[in-house]
Amino acid sequence: MSQSKHEIQALLAQANTNPRHRFGQNFMIDQNLVRLVAEAGELSPADVAIEVGPGTGTLTEELLARAGRVVAVEIDRDLAGLLRGRFTDRPNFSLVEGDALAGKHELNADLLATVRAAAGDGRPAKLVANLPYNIASPLVIELLAAGAGLLAFTVQKEVAQRLKAGAGEDDYGPLSVMVQMLGRVEVLRTLPPQAFWPAPKIESALVRVRRDDRLGGRAGAFGRFVHRVFSFRRKTLRNALAQAGFGAAAALAATGLDGQQRPEMLTPGQLLDLYEVAVDPAEADAGT
Repeated sequence: MSQSKHEIQALLAQANTNPRHRFGQNFMIDQNLVRLVAEAGELSPADVAIEVGPGTGTLTEELLARAGRVVAVEIDRDLAGLLRGRFTDRPNFSLVEGDALAGKHELNADLLATVRAAAGDGRPAKLVANLPYNIASPLVIELLAAGAGLLAFTVQKEVAQRLKAGAGEDDYGPLSVMVQMLGRVEVLRTLPPQAFWPAPKIESALVRVRRDDRLGGRAGAFGRFVHRVFSFRRKTLRNALAQAGFGAAAALAATGLDGQQRPEMLTPGQLLDLYEVAVDPAEADAGT
């Protein structure tokens, strides 16, 4: 059963804490939303569910009822203590206390081990979470690259639009390219600020990404390539490649791409074709 605003406030008071903006904490208080997020994860008793930012555990309860194992990752010490108190007797619950990210492009070691172990067992882990807004973008990419099979999460609507955007659209950028090369994105519905407490100033969205990896071990090197090229997104592709340090003439000749178009007009697949001929093989190997 999801928690009401007053129940969440009571739990926070019990833990002697308040919502912390620096951790991007906005708690779900809409019972229907909690259920929809859990359902979007398509969980079964054979699944490992990962919840980043479990807060006071309202979604956690739903996940424990659906998944064989739930691994919650909580950076807030006060909330981690609250979660241990609530779920310590649940055999399918485990808690990772700390940041889900060990760096800008690196998962927490315990989280990474969980994802890899599940993938190795043939049942890739699933992220089901009300994600802290401040880490959503890098976390989604790193989880997909590490082998998570499905991600169902709430995030700012503007981030959802970037995840889904196509070539040439205003929201299209490196995040769009990377996620679409690693998975298939669905924006399931828009969520009003009133579904959360404290209410954010903008709308949110429920997103689902099914892993469909076209990069393999090249994700890191391809990501660096895309960021370098997109740093010159308003220039022609020929000039962007040259200023990013790649052999423009040879790359354009090999791919048949029009050097006069802008990088932001290239589809993720075209950018991968360009990467494969423009990046030195030694650099690509170093990024795996």
